[in-house]
Amino acid sequence: MEIFEFQSSDPIRPRPQQIDFHYMGMVDFDECVAFQKRLVYEAGGRDDGHITCLLCEHPPLISIGRAGSRRHIRLTTQEMRRRRMELRWIGRGGACVAHTPGQLAIYPIVPLKYYGWSVGDYLQRLQNGLLDTVREYEVPSYKRPGRFGLWGRSGMLAAIGVAVQNWITSHGAFLNVTCSPLSQVGVEANPAELASPGDHATMSSLLEETESCPTIREFARSVAYHLAHRFETANSMWHSGHPLFSEVVKQTRDRTRQAAS
Repeated sequence: MEIFEFQSSDPIRPRPQQIDFHYMGMVDFDECVAFQKRLVYEAGGRDDGHITCLLCEHPPLISIGRAGSRRHIRLTTQEMRRRRMELRWIGRGGACVAHTPGQLAIYPIVPLKYYGWSVGDYLQRLQNGLLDTVREYEVPSYKRPGRFGLWGRSGMLAAIGVAVQNWITSHGAFLNVTCSPLSQVGVEANPAELASPGDHATMSSLLEETESCPTIREFARSVAYHLAHRFETANSMWHSGHPLFSEVVKQTRDRTRQAAS
């Protein structure tokens, strides 16, 4: 476990004392959603402002947020079957995201009310943490005024879409690291009605932007460092896996089997 320490720039508001980053590797999307619900529930019963952040990859799947629509997916049902891609409608912000190995999913569970952060405050911190991470690898990237996400020379690098329940966040950001944009062709992560002039409709990746692309795990560690800094956390810890995850997976699979029987 590695600990980072930072100084707070605002001595008046409560300062996060601890953020635990859990690197989960490859995780089933539905099981990860169920696990986030468990973490949100537990966060609602705490009064210490503890923050948990999951870092993982997902097998191929398309999730559709509140700003998304089936018409933003230019793939026929037959094409999706060939790619073995399913759809999930998710109550998060943002539009459609094509998940694939090589994309880092970043899921912070943050009690906003404890820190007096608005949803906008939180989104700015999340976005700036990702921007700091990408620039660490000398990849030119930028934000769009009034938008949340990251763009590079070859297209959109990161999509951001969060959910907030009882002032506790879930879901978060999806940043393409080593995946090929060809794996996401046909899915408009940045649909025309939401885009600015010159925006790309589909995602790009760090792999397209630089010759020295990090591994997913290396990039996840950098994300942990920069998010801890932007959240102004007193210290942060890095873990491999999470002790509660297997329990939630078993419960999720048991419910699925019961529903099918």
